[in-house]
Amino acid sequence: MKKITDAIAGFRDFIIEVRVELKKCSWPTRPELMESTLVVIVACFAFAAFVAASDFVLMGLLGLII
Repeated sequence: MKKITDAIAGFRDFIIEVRVELKKCSWPTRPELMESTLVVIVACFAFAAFVAASDFVLMGLLGLII
C-alpha cells in the first residue's frame, strides 16, 4: 500500500511542478500562432510538391534506363 501512496504523491508532485514550469513559458499571441501555422502549412505543401516532382522525374529516368 505504501508503494501506491508514494506513486500517487510522486505523480501529484510532478503535476504541480509541470504547472509551475508552464507558467514560466511565454505563450504566443493568437496572430503569432496563426502566422506560424500558415508558415508550417505552406512549407509542408512546398516539401510535398518537391518530393512529388522528384519522384516523377526519377520514375521517368528509371523508365528510360529499364
